[in-house]
Amino acid sequence: MKFSKIFQYAYLAFAVLFLYDGISKFGDGTNGAYISFALAGLAVFMYFFRQRFRKKYENKDNSK
Repeated sequence: MKFSKIFQYAYLAFAVLFLYDGISKFGDGTNGAYISFALAGLAVFMYFFRQRFRKKYENKDNSK
């Protein structure tokens, strides 16, 4: 489960990187900025999804 926590925080790191990329591309007027913002949103969603799934899995193991 240690690797699960590491990958969970990796999603947040990627979200920050995609936000930075989107902000830097925003002034160009290309569609690349919107794609970066969408990927950042997906990364944040995956962070919370993985966190919830990991907690559910830990609670299942603790109840045995």
